[in-house]
Amino acid sequence: MKNTAFTQKHIELGAKMAPFAGYNMPISYTGINDEHAAVRNNAGVFDVSHMGEFMLKGENALDLIQRVTSNDASKLVAGKAQYSCLTNEQGGIVDDLIVYCIEENKTYMLVVNASNIEKDWNWISRFNTKNAEMQNISERTCLLAIQGPNATKILQPLADQDILNLKYYTFTKGTFAGVDNVLISATGYTGAGGIEIYFEDKGDNAMKIWNAIFEAGKTFGIKPIGLGARDTLRLEMGYCLYGNDIDDTTSPLEAGLGWITKFTKDFTARPLIEKQKTDGIKRKLVGIEMTERGIPRHDYLVKDASGNTIGKVTSGTQSPTLGKAIGLAYVDMAHAAIDTEVFVDIRNQPVKAKVSKLPFA
Repeated sequence: MKNTAFTQKHIELGAKMAPFAGYNMPISYTGINDEHAAVRNNAGVFDVSHMGEFMLKGENALDLIQRVTSNDASKLVAGKAQYSCLTNEQGGIVDDLIVYCIEENKTYMLVVNASNIEKDWNWISRFNTKNAEMQNISERTCLLAIQGPNATKILQPLADQDILNLKYYTFTKGTFAGVDNVLISATGYTGAGGIEIYFEDKGDNAMKIWNAIFEAGKTFGIKPIGLGARDTLRLEMGYCLYGNDIDDTTSPLEAGLGWITKFTKDFTARPLIEKQKTDGIKRKLVGIEMTERGIPRHDYLVKDASGNTIGKVTSGTQSPTLGKAIGLAYVDMAHAAIDTEVFVDIRNQPVKAKVSKLPFA
């Protein structure tokens, strides 16, 4: 099992650790509900250094990105980032990712899911027929997500650039906590605002930055946050988790990702996905809110009032913010309208729920 540059620090702080995507990662420190509230209302620090980072460089880098991703990366200028996905030849999703434009038409960074690093690298390489320069920098890159409404206010004194006014899905590079060449982006997967910082894992960079963040945030009560709260936060926003809500068998349109699927350019399986748009999809990823007691869990069946199976839950939890059980599920289009009554099969009992708008909170 791999460690990040911060693994020992998590253990020292008493985090509950568990394997995740081949890494020894913190699941929680003081409890998921407490950590969830800290991010929603204040600020928290996630170690997400297990994520993968690829550099694509040269005059053919953009052409390669355009070929393998669903969104239109030609719209990116230096300092802008874009949410996108890799599609396979059957129209499914290889992975979802963020594309960072470091230098227009020349240098890009792709940030991919930890569990898919090798898979994504091999997939992108397969289409690199024009020999764009590719570097996998995952092993030497640290990534901290500092999320919450007070995150940028806490961290601005550590940055030599304006991060208070950094617009969503833009980024800047500079010195942070005395460390050079730090990429600071207004991204994150919590819906609570904040930034993510990328830097090279060399020397004492990791501990220098970690300690500076917690020193700056001491009077604000900033907290370290585990992956448990990251999951409840993203679920309240209706954000997809790869392997649960999206995978090689789900199309971007079914997953509600039509907004990152641009038919103005050619990409893998474009004709197939475009036909889905024309003909209409048969199922859709929707929010589920329980109206009776019970928590929808991954792979629980969703049924109609007559007991017919109409779908399946992909993610579910007790929402700390709402105090009620929520989930995501693929359901037949006939049952996908907001407020449609459905039933989740929990321990062979139909438990009432309804289709809910997203985000939940």
